[in-house]
Amino acid sequence: MAILKFRVFFEEDDTIYRDVAIRHDMTFFELHQAILSAYEFDSIHQATFYRSNDSWQRGRAISLEKYPDVQYKVDPLDMFDTTISSEINVTEQKFVYVYDFNKNWTFQVQLISVSKEENPKITYPAITRKEGIGPSQYGIKSILGDRFADVEEKYDLSSLGDGFSDEGEAGETSEDTEEGTDTSKDDTSF
Repeated sequence: MAILKFRVFFEEDDTIYRDVAIRHDMTFFELHQAILSAYEFDSIHQATFYRSNDSWQRGRAISLEKYPDVQYKVDPLDMFDTTISSEINVTEQKFVYVYDFNKNWTFQVQLISVSKEENPKITYPAITRKEGIGPSQYGIKSILGDRFADVEEKYDLSSLGDGFSDEGEAGETSEDTEEGTDTSKDDTSF
C-alpha cells in the first residue's frame, strides 16, 4: 500500500510546516483531521481543499459540505468520499487548504514523497515532522507554552501590583534621598 507524505506549510510563513504521512486510499477528511491535529486546531469550522498548480492557484474544491455562501464554478467533491489518490495527478501535487472561513486560515499542501512500504509501527495518518511554532487559532501562543503558568506561580508576579516595586513608597521626601549626595560645584572629579 502506498504511503504519501505531504508537507503542510502555513501560508504566511513557509518556515512553519508539518509533514503528514497518509495511506493513498484514505480520504481528504482524514487528511483534514491530521492537519488540524498537527497545528493544534479544533475541528468545529468550515474547511475546503482546492486542487492547485505550481502557482498555488485554486482549482476544484474538495469540501466538508457544499456551503451556501460560497460560489463554486463546479460542484465541490465531498471530503468524506474522495480518496487522496484519486486527486494525485503529478509527482509534486499541490493543494490549498482553507480552514475557518471567518479567520481564513490558509495552508499550502504539497506531496513531497511516495513510499511503497507501510511502516507497521505507525498509525496513519501520522505527523512525522514539525518545524516552527505554528499559529495559535484563538490567540497568542507562547514559546514556553504551558510552562509559563509555572513561572507565574513560582514568582507570584501579581503581588507587586501594576508592575511597580515597593521602592520609593510614601513617607520618603526628596531630602531623605539626597542626604548622602554632595551638590557642591567645586567637585571636578569625573
